[in-house]
Amino acid sequence: MQPRYPTPEHGTRIVVSPSKIALGTGAVTEVGDYADLYGNKALVIATQQIFDIHGQEILETLRDSGIEAVTYTDVRPDPTITNIEEAYELWRTEDCDVIVTLGGGSSIDTGKAVGVLATNPGSIREFGVDRAGYEGVPNPTPPLVAVNTTAGTGSEATRSIVVTDDETSTKFLIVSQNVVPDVAIEDPELTRSLPQSHTAFTGIDALTHAIEAFVSVKSYAVPDDYARAAIERIADSFPKAWANGDDIEARTEMMIGQLQAGQAFTNSSVALVHGMARPLGAQLHIPHGLANALILPYVMEFSAMAAPEKYAEIARLLDAADETTPDRVAAKKASEAVLELCTSVNLSSYLGEFGEVPDRETYLDIVPKMSSDAIDSGSPDNNPRKPTESEIEDVFIRIYDDALAPDSPRRTSETV
Repeated sequence: MQPRYPTPEHGTRIVVSPSKIALGTGAVTEVGDYADLYGNKALVIATQQIFDIHGQEILETLRDSGIEAVTYTDVRPDPTITNIEEAYELWRTEDCDVIVTLGGGSSIDTGKAVGVLATNPGSIREFGVDRAGYEGVPNPTPPLVAVNTTAGTGSEATRSIVVTDDETSTKFLIVSQNVVPDVAIEDPELTRSLPQSHTAFTGIDALTHAIEAFVSVKSYAVPDDYARAAIERIADSFPKAWANGDDIEARTEMMIGQLQAGQAFTNSSVALVHGMARPLGAQLHIPHGLANALILPYVMEFSAMAAPEKYAEIARLLDAADETTPDRVAAKKASEAVLELCTSVNLSSYLGEFGEVPDRETYLDIVPKMSSDAIDSGSPDNNPRKPTESEIEDVFIRIYDDALAPDSPRRTSETV
């Protein structure tokens, strides 16, 4: 069984979290008040789509607090080095002193990365964990107020940044306590604007964060409790929020659940699912949450033998087993329950619109590179069952045959 408390080989644990979390309907009206604590001129970072919906409200609350604002709205899903460099140039030339992000993980990660460049010399690529290691950002970033409009990424509570290298079609990860936002604004009313597809993507992303944090070899008591609460909360509220986007109670519960999941994985880690999801998303242009959904059940099935107690508890939290079920039997039910949840919200069926799935032969050609990239990310090292590169290749192939191919069982069994 994995350690529930800091052990001698791990030493003291540092539990990271935003300095302040404003949670509840109406929290967005406090953005200006928080920005005013830190500076006078804000760089507001968002996608154009999200800015068109919520941007004026943000600018008004900043203006009411006497904060000037400069906007960068060219963030793309899965933000790129180009996005980050462009936004940083605006920060520098406009002499801003506080960052306000509006959106989900893409906008928040762009804001964090701008902060890295603002206080640390070098290009953003140099801070990736594959080059600089974990905690590879030496200097704290400028103040950042993260206004969250999704219920999935948890980026407003984490020390992680995911960046797409547009030249190589790969993603890399930056991890440092120095990039955790100062303020997280969690207003569930903002998530009403999420389309059903993105409610699905972000919801399963949050569940993946919680499950991976819970089974990680780096898990311990504090993130374990965040993860337990998140798994139970998300399992109940996710289908409700997907089925009825105006269910504000379900939206609120999802926002809390994804926040807990974010706090879980930033204090523990993600593992094999995320290691595989980054290259799959980069190669097939699949949204991160959807990539997680495609991979999660198979990695859970692969990993359960190495941590049956943990996976059995996940099954019980998902109502797929009870205390009378032996752990090894219950552990196998965990992956089945997650697959059933993914099917209930039609996740694979979104591939027709969100993703570029090649024919099988072309896919097989890129499997070795995706597997190598997964290993290089470091995330598989945190998995309870340590995979070989060959085993990762096998899982990628199974995912294609079972979930990616147009005639695969998961895609043909789901309809939007």
